[in-house]
Amino acid sequence: MKILVVDDEKLIRRSLQKAAQKKGHLVEVAEDGKIGLKIWKEFQPDLVFLDVLMPEMDGPTLLQMRPLEPAAKVILMSAFTGKYDSDKAQKMGADLFIPKPFEDINEVIQVAENLIK
Repeated sequence: MKILVVDDEKLIRRSLQKAAQKKGHLVEVAEDGKIGLKIWKEFQPDLVFLDVLMPEMDGPTLLQMRPLEPAAKVILMSAFTGKYDSDKAQKMGADLFIPKPFEDINEVIQVAENLIK
């Protein structure tokens, strides 16, 4: 599976990247939405982990500008769980919402793999 991680937090990017690569997935990372959009178009991921609040371009804006073909599943992530949830994420065009911080990074990768199956 090809995975794109778009998050301004280096620790989140690196953690998701390492955990996904351990499971044999190809992973690209971006530190903001503007770079994320460029990589998304070139890399054509199967799945995107997308942070809500980022510099340059936030997650909701990136969702509106994303390539529709080939389709990628999107997991929206945020520490602002009072403002975001699964229903709001789906209305914005994401497939799933995961609150940060993660309790178990391997479980997050498993959820992502199940979303693609």
